Amino acid sequence: MRTDMHTDVLIVGAGPTGLALGIDLARRGVDALVVEKAEKLFPGSRGKGIQPRTMEVFDDLGVLDAIHAAGGSYPVGMVWQDGKQVGEHQMFDPAEATEDSPYNAPWMVPQWRTQQILAARLTELGGEVAFGRELTGLTQDGEGVTARFTDGEDIRARYLVAADGGRSAVRRALGIGMTGETVDPQPMLVADVRLTGLDRDYWHVFPPSAEGDGFLAICPLAGTEDFQVAAQFPADTAVDVSPDGIRKVVAARSHLDPSDVTEVRWASDFRPRMALADRFREKRVFLAGDAAHVHSPAGGQGLNTSVQDAYNLGWKLGAVLRGGASATLLDSYEEERRPIAADMLGLSASVHRGETRRGDATRQLGLGYRDSSLTRETRAAATGVRAGDRAPDGLLGGTRLFDAFRGPHWTLVAVGGEAPGVPEAIKVVQGDTQASYGTGLFLVRPDGYVGWAGETPSGLREYLTAAGL
Repeated sequence: MRTDMHTDVLIVGAGPTGLALGIDLARRGVDALVVEKAEKLFPGSRGKGIQPRTMEVFDDLGVLDAIHAAGGSYPVGMVWQDGKQVGEHQMFDPAEATEDSPYNAPWMVPQWRTQQILAARLTELGGEVAFGRELTGLTQDGEGVTARFTDGEDIRARYLVAADGGRSAVRRALGIGMTGETVDPQPMLVADVRLTGLDRDYWHVFPPSAEGDGFLAICPLAGTEDFQVAAQFPADTAVDVSPDGIRKVVAARSHLDPSDVTEVRWASDFRPRMALADRFREKRVFLAGDAAHVHSPAGGQGLNTSVQDAYNLGWKLGAVLRGGASATLLDSYEEERRPIAADMLGLSASVHRGETRRGDATRQLGLGYRDSSLTRETRAAATGVRAGDRAPDGLLGGTRLFDAFRGPHWTLVAVGGEAPGVPEAIKVVQGDTQASYGTGLFLVRPDGYVGWAGETPSGLREYLTAAGL
């Protein structure tokens, strides 16, 4: 066995999950390599919705300005019938930015553009993506993982993260099963096109016809000249993803002519399904993103849950590899993320079936880890934020909290009293009042969740020691 390269963490897959994890590890000084089977980044718009919680993650990872510049807000839906506009449709429940939730509405960025931005940030931090690297197998021992590739090179890593999608080669090599179901037996077409005859002010919706054709939706992709075409077909239909096939569908279900579709830039078909990996870890290998959970695209939960997997795992790998924390910290990854993934799968399916609107739940701001083994709530009568909750934004003592949280460190938030002495690596923010938090001490993890909360410092030192701080 020829081993040509060594790294701390080998990340298989250069989608949003793998790239976000690569960024988080790079800024922590962890040697990581992202490998990708394809010869370039994914070219399509598939996961185009960035939810508010992921916007907060992107703020911390240093890509939010680029994400804002590359995208835009979602347009109102416009319903068409017989070539006429017959009414508007609100695609999302309205939400205004607040002090504690400054990014309170989804933001549209085509997935290919999100990946370009993440890849550029990874490069800026000294990381890299190795393209054309197809994994054929792996072995593990007590010290690390050896991954084998089609070019004959082996890569040795202390840990490996599978971020290689729903058909994950890593997951199959490990023999980890997925439990799931078909959400909808009717296949879907999705394509990125250039077209004329529709304005870019609306998400254009063409309901199913009396002849039994499925719906057609044509959405202008923010920050581009493209539109995303989505069409549903009867069960057992072989979907034609050729340019002529796409033109035929658009013409048959709308008032547009085939020639109005001037270019097809990317196209794919799929059958909406949901599935959850039986486990998210096998010794030194972790599953993240679509390798661990496959969503219906409805509600925009897949990409967002996946990026947040990476965000949860990144700081823990960094703490073990560079911070001196016990390797048992990594046990909390599956403990925390698998229940979240299961809940988001149910939410995606509910939105797909029209049972749930795109609103508070889909924004993912209410997710947390109150039941985690890493969570300590020591107050007898806690009000406001509790341990395990997402740490809100806001002002405290003249400091914006998200500014204080930004970076790979822990943060101690002290409200209504003096902060105790803590290790220098922990940033301290203190002030007299903060409406979202109430009164007390709140130790905020590197991924923006409150790990420990108390009225007094009692128990804080023991928590810090257990966390390797």
